[in-house]
Amino acid sequence: MKRRRTVFVILAAALTLGLAGCDDSVRRRVQVVPPVTSSTTARLDVRSLPLNTFGVRAAPPIIPLARPDGVSRLIAWGEAAYQAGLLEFKAGHPSHAQRDFDAAIKGLAASGFDIQNDPRMAPLYNRILESAHAYELAAATETDSFVEPPSVPAPIDEIAAMEVAPDPALRALATHALARVPHDLPIVVNDTVLSYLNFFRSTRGRAIVESGLRRGGRYQDMIRRVFREEGLPQDLIYLAQAESGFQPQALSKAGARGIWQFMAWRGREYGLQKSWWVDDRQDPEKSTRAAARHLRDLYGQFGDWYLAMAAYDCGPGNVSKGIERTGYADFWELYKRNVLPKETKNYVPIILGFMLAAKNAQQFGIEIQPESPLRADLVRPGSPIDLRLVAESLDVDLDTLRTLNPSLLRMVTPADEEFELRLPEGMGARFDKEIAEAIPRDKWVSWRRYTVGDGETLTQLARKFKVTSQAIAQANSIEPDAELEAGTKVIIPAVGARPQTAFGNVVRYRVRKTDTLQSLADEFDVSVAELKKWNGMRGDRVGQGVRLKIYPGGHAAPPAPKESKTPVAQKASSHTLAAPEKPVSTATPVVHKVKPGETLWSIAQTYQTSVEAVRRANRFLSTRQLQAGDQLMILPPR
Repeated sequence: MKRRRTVFVILAAALTLGLAGCDDSVRRRVQVVPPVTSSTTARLDVRSLPLNTFGVRAAPPIIPLARPDGVSRLIAWGEAAYQAGLLEFKAGHPSHAQRDFDAAIKGLAASGFDIQNDPRMAPLYNRILESAHAYELAAATETDSFVEPPSVPAPIDEIAAMEVAPDPALRALATHALARVPHDLPIVVNDTVLSYLNFFRSTRGRAIVESGLRRGGRYQDMIRRVFREEGLPQDLIYLAQAESGFQPQALSKAGARGIWQFMAWRGREYGLQKSWWVDDRQDPEKSTRAAARHLRDLYGQFGDWYLAMAAYDCGPGNVSKGIERTGYADFWELYKRNVLPKETKNYVPIILGFMLAAKNAQQFGIEIQPESPLRADLVRPGSPIDLRLVAESLDVDLDTLRTLNPSLLRMVTPADEEFELRLPEGMGARFDKEIAEAIPRDKWVSWRRYTVGDGETLTQLARKFKVTSQAIAQANSIEPDAELEAGTKVIIPAVGARPQTAFGNVVRYRVRKTDTLQSLADEFDVSVAELKKWNGMRGDRVGQGVRLKIYPGGHAAPPAPKESKTPVAQKASSHTLAAPEKPVSTATPVVHKVKPGETLWSIAQTYQTSVEAVRRANRFLSTRQLQAGDQLMILPPR
């Protein structure tokens, strides 16, 4: 009996503690649920769960073996919300994923716990923030004009992870080969170098060497010229072979980018800038110039090329510390005494192995068929332009343009008057004729060119590109009933009923720990004042996890067209997209019934207002596309 009474007291105390924990959670306005066991999550589709008060799918309650504390329950809830967001994104619903991530972050932040200083909560919170940042950009830039091209793995990561034994028979062969070829860097042949040379003779290693040297033909002449101008040994070109295999989009596990694998902060030291539009680390010539100057500076500091290469990999501070600890300013002594990072110990031998393999390719069974050097004309558009318009106007393959301009992170060039666009050699003059003189600058992002197919009519093109046939006719200075000849090119205005420039599209950006207003302004080519204006900010500080509204390029919305005393119809001859022949000027709100074939752009032009103004006055357009028969409220221009 006494034993039963004791058990009853224990259960009552546990229940009291449980209720106290629930009260505490209520005061913090956080709805938490018990953690989900692994066996449950394996069978559960999180998307089928109901939404909680934060708009997030909560995990179903499960009776736990022991009552978890408030932090554990909050972590379980946050993890469930995070997994729901991942499932939504993988299912192709980035906006839904964004909602789940956002609600999870708000819920954790509102919990009253010190999230950043709690060792259990901080990892989850930071993981959600990072995922939200990555996926929100994807959700906000769903149009292919804004999708960043994919990166490729940096070969150095794979090579450095290899463990290959040296082949004793290679020593005599390598020593003999070394004596036969010129080199302007010292080459040591030891067991470590021979082990990597042995790897480069294997099937996988040979493929890495051959593909890199083949691709290197594009840039070899340029790199050797820059090295001569900067006074560097020519054999340092094999550093790029080892780092990236001459791939401008190469990205290492540590976040280094480009042919020369610059980290962002180191790149900035040597003039390589990164914005939302362009990453100079992926510009072959700019990054080569920066690498040459960095290597020259490192050689000036250490007086030894092996130490300079090691410092290029791990930073001069680590090499200096190694020298101070051992008293030896010699790479192989530092290697032997194990005072350098593991990847740096292998870095120099990998480059030396590359040099031996490439300089004696035939002897080591390596076939080299270098690609032709890239030749290009440079033009300065002076205004943002979609690469697809360039490709369609000049009959150039889009992939060729991307290859010539690997530093471009978007399909659209930046609003930088100094930006130089590379075109295939001989195309510079055609750019002026086919684009600069034919299409208004403010239409270079939203307009396209199309080659007419057999039997295609203006009406068919209008339907295909979701514009009016009248707009196509006016943009090309032809009659609305004109017959189109197959093979001719026509200008297509405002593709997909999106006449505003790419810079009018908003990006919802999640602030990271290292972000400042100035760094964000630099990245998105806007001003700090614009960032503050768009987000109603007064101070100069912005907190981690805050979502900012940003219009890359600095234009929140296209301006409403100004009235002109010149008849609009007279402008059509200069290929300017004209308004309808009888524009309607209204001083009071009117109702417009949408006719078949009309678009928001054509309606806005008719009433001398902007697409954005029409959208604001008709909120239903935020949830669906315009349809024939819709009743639109048209407000007078401000």
